[in-house]
Amino acid sequence: MRRMLILATLGLMLTAAAAEPAMKWGDTDRLGRPFAKDPAVIKFGGRYLMYYSTAPFDKKLAPTNAPRGWGVGIAESRDLVHWKKIAELRPEQECERNGFCAPGARVLAGKVHLFYQTYGNGPKDAICHAVSGDGLRFERDASNPVFRPTGAWNNGRAIDAEVIPFGDRLLLYFATRDPTGKIQQLGVAAASLKSDFGRAAWRQLSDASLLKPELPWETKCIEAPTVLRRDDTLYLFYAGGYNNDPQQIGCATSKDGIHYQRLFVEQPLLANGQAGEWNSSESGHPGIFEDDDGQLYLFYQGNNDRGRTWFLSQVKLGWDGDKPRVVAK
Repeated sequence: MRRMLILATLGLMLTAAAAEPAMKWGDTDRLGRPFAKDPAVIKFGGRYLMYYSTAPFDKKLAPTNAPRGWGVGIAESRDLVHWKKIAELRPEQECERNGFCAPGARVLAGKVHLFYQTYGNGPKDAICHAVSGDGLRFERDASNPVFRPTGAWNNGRAIDAEVIPFGDRLLLYFATRDPTGKIQQLGVAAASLKSDFGRAAWRQLSDASLLKPELPWETKCIEAPTVLRRDDTLYLFYAGGYNNDPQQIGCATSKDGIHYQRLFVEQPLLANGQAGEWNSSESGHPGIFEDDDGQLYLFYQGNNDRGRTWFLSQVKLGWDGDKPRVVAK
């Protein structure tokens, strides 16, 4: 009996070890334990850069000049597996005073454009914009915040920004809540690619949600949009469920950037892990990245302790016809 228990224990240990991904990275600077969320990855200046959310400082670790609230960290990699933190953005504008996070990055005309949200202001949180020539030092838009939604279908909040060029416009996807503040859903706005992407440039494209939770695994939340263009189709990867609900990842497609059709209904594209695995609490907040060779990587966040820690990881994606699939973890 004892031998059987030992073998069973070893089996569980091996299963857990096998479930560890090649990439499992967290920022320990602010809390003294791994904590990084909301990945956005680009290739710029001959290296990979990952922008992510960092938690508020633990009071015991905070330096005398520590900013309030959430922030944005920057890590670099040469292989998309091993990452090193190289910078952290600090608040510069009044709208960032309570914190900012959830960066979305896109290279446009040789510069890095960062769209991110203010945090700590409830329904008044909105989308901001900054530009960089080196991917590390950013000049804020003087009109920040540049966008928040209008209409009776939402509560005026905008978070989780993602942008993608489409035709002669830059589409801005965002998450917002219904008027009661309980249901998270997605919206979209657009600005001319010839504009400065400041506050006056954006126009909301729909007076209704383009995607809201309807499936059991989406519970009461759809957020964290990240978009890939393939030929004439936009693939929008999204998180279904609030944090640790568990949050899981789905995908929907569109020909016009406004009307979307789900590809995964009964099960998500990327589910949370099994009990004992590193991401048993969730696999959430996706960030899609296409490398120079065409290989797709889906970055995401996960943990197994309901949010005490947060790690970032990635999976490779392939295709079954016009439908994405996970090919390697």
